[in-house]
Amino acid sequence: MPATPPSLFPPIQPVRHGMLAVDELHTIYWEEVGNPNGIPVVFLHGGPGAGLSPQHRRFFDPQAYRVILFDQRGAGKSAPLGEWRNNTTQLLIEDIERLRAMFDIDRWLVFGGSWGSTLALAYGQAHPERCLGFVLRGIFLCTPAEVDWFLHGIEWFYPELYEEFIAPIPVAERQNLLQAYTRRLLSDDPAVYWPAARAWSRFEGRRVFLLPQDEEQPSDTLDLGVGRLESHYMANGAFLSEDQLVRNIGRISHLPAVIVQGRYDVICPPLSAHRLHAAWPGAKLRMVPDAGHGALELGIARALVGATDAFKRHGRFD
Repeated sequence: MPATPPSLFPPIQPVRHGMLAVDELHTIYWEEVGNPNGIPVVFLHGGPGAGLSPQHRRFFDPQAYRVILFDQRGAGKSAPLGEWRNNTTQLLIEDIERLRAMFDIDRWLVFGGSWGSTLALAYGQAHPERCLGFVLRGIFLCTPAEVDWFLHGIEWFYPELYEEFIAPIPVAERQNLLQAYTRRLLSDDPAVYWPAARAWSRFEGRRVFLLPQDEEQPSDTLDLGVGRLESHYMANGAFLSEDQLVRNIGRISHLPAVIVQGRYDVICPPLSAHRLHAAWPGAKLRMVPDAGHGALELGIARALVGATDAFKRHGRFD
């Protein structure tokens, strides 16, 4: 992990937290942080399947914001871990709406990074009347080109990681790595899905930051959530129609937004942020020149905190 960016607010504990049953299969973990009378904001984590971290609470001034965070279906403390059935973008949007109603919030700021930016855009376009604005990081639109880059394009930058990633897959199956991994990851046999989950999670995790970081301790929760749910959502095009998030940008283009993007992000390359901004010129684009994909990289963390500080003062992003 990188050193904690000095721009983050101090560590904070939830005001309250709990579990919410959203259907007969899934129960999601939620927490509320900050000022109960503050500006409402919902935090959407990445992955899908990556879950929450205590650091995620620290992008917001706790005196100014009422922050609602939750582990999406199959992620983190939500149960069952790694469950891909009854798990679609549309169902996640319904979960967000359940939480909004549960907390009696009329409109809120929507904050999401990586897959969280995908979900934030999809949620906003489904419920623009419930959004105050958007803070988006590391844009991922889940187009076929982005999925292909995630799986194959990265070989140009990290050939050694790519070799490790394809090594467990027989040569005859390598022409469709996504299919090969998804079949293993969604197996009911732990002897089949665990090695695939660990390989998938490491393949992504070791290229998050621009500069090398100390290796984190392996996390079964992260590995299973990320491996299963990322492959599931990628294999299904995030349950979106072709280029849906750009085509439907007019539904939210009247709302304030900031896009924070690492120039050297090799997980979600800058082209997606550029395409989104071209379709949404009213959004502010903050291209961080010395950063990759990680929310805790110094420049990205500074830009995210700067965005939430600007919004608390002016209700927009200058």
